Amino acid sequence: MGYQERERQRLVAARDALFGDPGGGIFSGLPRDFVLSEAANNLWAGFRDDALDYFARNRIAWWKGEAGDPTGHVLSSQVACVNHLYLLRQRPDLATAVLRGIDAEIVAAEPVDDGLVEFEFIGERPYLQEKAFSRGANCTSVDACMIGRTAEGERRAFLIEWKYTERYRREDLHVEAHAKVYDALIRAPDSPFLPVEPASLYFEPFYQLMRQTLLGWLAARNRDHGCTAFRHVHVVPQGNADFHENVTAPLPGRTVGEAWRAVLKQPEHYIGTTPGAFLRPVLDLPDTKTLTGYLQRRYWAEA
Repeated sequence: MGYQERERQRLVAARDALFGDPGGGIFSGLPRDFVLSEAANNLWAGFRDDALDYFARNRIAWWKGEAGDPTGHVLSSQVACVNHLYLLRQRPDLATAVLRGIDAEIVAAEPVDDGLVEFEFIGERPYLQEKAFSRGANCTSVDACMIGRTAEGERRAFLIEWKYTERYRREDLHVEAHAKVYDALIRAPDSPFLPVEPASLYFEPFYQLMRQTLLGWLAARNRDHGCTAFRHVHVVPQGNADFHENVTAPLPGRTVGEAWRAVLKQPEHYIGTTPGAFLRPVLDLPDTKTLTGYLQRRYWAEA
């Protein structure tokens, strides 16, 4: 049994206690036991209304959501990202601790929109020349962005991509119209990539990582949000071997992380971590126990 099915069965068994929801929500046209009947219950109750308002007023699309609600699918990685990071938006102490946990040179978290975490980040301008420019749909985005300041005053953008039960098959996603833009950027002398055949990067999850890396590079080059550098943070549960050990592209490496670092000029700027490790700096604070207890029961059972 794969990681996705194990998590599905575990959360269905714990559904009543975790969500107080009977399931049976509609997904792909059918009622499913792993889809909540009230989709908003997928968000932690402590900030549920605030998160819904944030997505609505910023016109951010929820994956498979309807009527302004997120999906009721309990394995949604977008929902997982919001559940883990939303509390940090208005807590400089927590946001700074989390960023210092992955980059010791950070001395303070800085605002990125009207808080310290921006969800579905696409940058200030359409750097990748894509037809759409909307948060959460139809263009390159990352699940979240945070900004950290170093002691020297450099502002670094931390582009955070969140995975949960994702797994990918080997499928070539090369489209000539897109490649005309991406390939030239990949081959640029100052690009973040080592010499690599661009066609080898058009397989998920590397296709997404490639576009997000280009987004971060171009955003920093254009001083997006005042940032002159970026870090790419990939948050994936350790137990999801179906993701980690499935190198779908013709790249060297035994894992996705190894394969991706092999094509980067600065592999240290790609940071792989797990949900629990990412939030470890704030786990023992007395006023986060309710949320971290919820996250532990819902997402960190493997730990």
